[in-house]
Amino acid sequence: MKKSRPILWIVIIAAVAGGGYYGWQRYRAAEAGKAQTAQKGAPRAPAVPVSITPVQKADFPVYLTGLGTVQGFNTVQVRTRVDGQIDKIAFTEGQMVKQGDLLVEIDPRPFQAALDQAKAKKSQDEANLANANLDLQRYTKLGEFATRQQTDTQRSTVAQLTAQIASDEAAISNAQTQLDYTQVKSPITGVAGLRQVDIGNIVNASSQTGVVTIAQVEPITVIFTAPEDQLPYISEGQKSGELKVIAFTTDGKKTLAEGKLAVINNQVDTTSGTIRLKAVFDNKEHALWPGQSVSTRLLVRTLKDATIVPDDAVQHSTNGLYAYTVSQANKAEVRKIKVSYSIDGRSVVDKGLSPGQQVITGGQYKVQPGSLVSTTVASSDPVQKNKVQQE
Repeated sequence: MKKSRPILWIVIIAAVAGGGYYGWQRYRAAEAGKAQTAQKGAPRAPAVPVSITPVQKADFPVYLTGLGTVQGFNTVQVRTRVDGQIDKIAFTEGQMVKQGDLLVEIDPRPFQAALDQAKAKKSQDEANLANANLDLQRYTKLGEFATRQQTDTQRSTVAQLTAQIASDEAAISNAQTQLDYTQVKSPITGVAGLRQVDIGNIVNASSQTGVVTIAQVEPITVIFTAPEDQLPYISEGQKSGELKVIAFTTDGKKTLAEGKLAVINNQVDTTSGTIRLKAVFDNKEHALWPGQSVSTRLLVRTLKDATIVPDDAVQHSTNGLYAYTVSQANKAEVRKIKVSYSIDGRSVVDKGLSPGQQVITGGQYKVQPGSLVSTTVASSDPVQKNKVQQE
């Protein structure tokens, strides 16, 4: 009995040691499993598909936009200068007429008669003058046999008849002018408007109603306004040369013509705080028409080496403007930016971005700071647009 006790203790100790070793191995396995699980972490979130484009460095034209009205370079309401009945209408409404073209012809017979009468009067006075000159010669040849009074009187008669002939010539010129006025001609080259008189009507020189309106459309002008605070930039730009003006349809979708700034008005409108400007366009294609409303762009200056991004990259928040950039790890980063100009889908960034950075232009509504993104390069090339870079 005494010999079996040590053996029993040895068995017990061995059993305890084996159980401890087994427990320790299970504990190590459990801890290793936990570490592996921690290393694996949560499942990786899917990448957000977005469109990107690089921040560019380029020259940026600064335009002043506004609204304007087209006016004929010259507009004339043609009126008759004599009274009479209209015998002929020589133009068609909407016709392009040239300077000197016949528009309307008035009955010339009364004026022709007045001209003939003036010519006859001159012929009569010329005959009287010839006779008076002969009498003066006779008195002069008589010498002392003719009284001095007779000679002086005859010389005065000759002078009077000479003056009368000069008056007759003026009357003939006036009658000829009145006769010429019976043919109403276009004073300028332009487009004829709607006819305001018909054949057979009696027209009067004192009437305020014209025959037709002629508007010169080659060239043509546009009157528009600009804010008064831009006047220094406009004046400065004019010193370096003519400023370009572009006319668009009122919705701004179609370019109509390009011209040059011609006139800055001599005063600012104090009620609106604007200055009136006039631009001249060649208008060879007749894209502009008098009375037409257009939107205008005046090129004031060009910013050199500006930082430019698409308008789609600029986002708005209560804290101001911002844009998402894509890091080398393909994660979205928020950049606060400052924009000075925006036109034609492009914006000038003064602060917050650098040329070469990639900005997100599409899909921002799904993006959060630090989001993993898959990028599509935004490009005008349809092949490049479809190129997706899965990172």
